[in-house]
Amino acid sequence: MKRSERLVDMTKYLMERPHTLISLPFFAKRYDAAKSSISEDLAILKHTLASNQDGILETVAGASGGVHYIPYLGQKHADKYLSDLASRIEDPSRILPGGFVYLSDVLGNSQDLRRIGELIATRYAYSDVDAVMTIETKGIALAQAVARYLNVPFVTARKRSKVTEGATVSVNYISSSLDRVSKMELPTRALPKGSNVLIVDDFMKGGGTLTGMEGLVKEFSCTVAGVCVLCEADFDKQKLIDNYISLIKISKIDTQKRIILAEPGNFLSETDFSRFQNK
Repeated sequence: MKRSERLVDMTKYLMERPHTLISLPFFAKRYDAAKSSISEDLAILKHTLASNQDGILETVAGASGGVHYIPYLGQKHADKYLSDLASRIEDPSRILPGGFVYLSDVLGNSQDLRRIGELIATRYAYSDVDAVMTIETKGIALAQAVARYLNVPFVTARKRSKVTEGATVSVNYISSSLDRVSKMELPTRALPKGSNVLIVDDFMKGGGTLTGMEGLVKEFSCTVAGVCVLCEADFDKQKLIDNYISLIKISKIDTQKRIILAEPGNFLSETDFSRFQNK
């Protein structure tokens, strides 16, 4: 196999298995090539990814070492996409009753989900996440996209349990959108004890649903690795949660004048993009 052919196949193989350690002998056997040739191939791939700020290829030394691909986008990619997304979200036709914003087209677009998944996975690439959690229903596609790039399972909290999921653990929480006490449940088999859980959701007003998921994580004797939302409503009422990451911040929704003001959230300021400098 020519080097160009090896590089294409190697790139595809690594990107389909993010955060998975692949040994050099595996590649040597796969391509019937010397380890020195494989090392040179990986050096080319590593340099190309770093130059384009489109992922990180890390090598682990030692007998049990190898190489693994980490989905990681540079600041120029993040800034460009989030600015474009904020501009699209400012479309007045998205305004819904109750101060909500229509996002189903974004969450139903495979290209948007791919980019959003990569961005959130970039922020938590080195946080040792064991699982991604969301609540039904809008957040499911988002959680799946993030879990795919972190290469971990995702779990869905439900407002009503299903008989096919067996026994569940439930918590009560204050739903900030409805101003009432609600309940969410998660199957007892969903999260192993001690898991490091990343919580994601599509939209946050007061943060009540997110605090409910935090409580649910603690009921499983697990740790919250972080909280990330696609959009936050930065107006109207005080947040019930402090430490969170938002990709988009909506500062104003005027239902009478049909105005939405949106901009990139704190994702850009809270994400370390310096890892590319030494790659």
